Amino acid sequence: MFNLIKTTSLAAAAAVSLTPAFAQETSAKLPTPVISEELTIERRQVAVLGSTMSYLEEGKGDAVVFLHGNPSAAYLWRNVMPFVSTTHRTIAPDLIGMGHSGKPDIGYTFADHAQYLDAFIDALDLTEITLVSHDWGAALAWDFAHRHPEMVVRMAFMEGVLPPAFPQASYDAMGEEMGGMFRALQDFEQGYQMVMEGNMFVENILPMMINRPLGEAAKAEYGTPYTTVESRLPTWMWPREVPIGGQPESSVQLMDDIETFMGETDMPTLLVYAEPGVLVPPQAVPFYSSLIQDLETAFIGQGLHFIQEDQPDAIGRAISDWLRRN
Repeated sequence: MFNLIKTTSLAAAAAVSLTPAFAQETSAKLPTPVISEELTIERRQVAVLGSTMSYLEEGKGDAVVFLHGNPSAAYLWRNVMPFVSTTHRTIAPDLIGMGHSGKPDIGYTFADHAQYLDAFIDALDLTEITLVSHDWGAALAWDFAHRHPEMVVRMAFMEGVLPPAFPQASYDAMGEEMGGMFRALQDFEQGYQMVMEGNMFVENILPMMINRPLGEAAKAEYGTPYTTVESRLPTWMWPREVPIGGQPESSVQLMDDIETFMGETDMPTLLVYAEPGVLVPPQAVPFYSSLIQDLETAFIGQGLHFIQEDQPDAIGRAISDWLRRN
């Protein structure tokens, strides 16, 4: 287990610490994918807990709910959903405070996001759902399934903020680059400067974790929700929720509960992964294969963290084929 966690952490550290020049050099060696940045799926809104949540929806049938993470939005799934909407009702919300959703005066902790996700699913009267998730959205998905096992019939996830990558024992255990970055992010003054003032996740981490240059349409979709310092609070709270050195205790417990539930559930589960990946490199796949009873894995080719921007067709086909079999 130690070697697996160390390998996963090193992969994450290597990716997060990429300089723009190195990222460009790496990308230059790979064929540049042609990815549509046009959004053709209908955007809707629903009242949730005194605010509003925006979501994309298309198709009919059993519901498949797509959950994004930090600092992205439902837009991340625009080229994946059409592969599934031919047979299912596909729904992708913007998490509260993110994308086109409202920005209520809340702390944007994991518990806040979970509460709003629960209320969103209730507002749409969704039952017997399949969850497809990424990044912190994967933690939200597994947590929701753990708390509502009667509602979630299938689970697909990729590049999730999940065990074995987290929790981490200490900043030092994460390595100099990764540990140093999270030490700064979780420090009030440094983190505020990096994320709230510097818009680090939108301006730096997002484009570095994609193996192609983003066009103007994508930059606008990802950047528009965070044009003011105050609007960036959700993107800062996510890294502060990462469990390191036993803190926050709620996040440590969350990861422990998720890992336990992974080992207990018998629902059909799909893990989508890429090479080299970041949070779920190929070396982490055996962890999930040995833990989750009914697990299929789908390798979709090259990709870093935001693999929906590099391999949407491969992801969409993998999910669609898995749904047909399950």
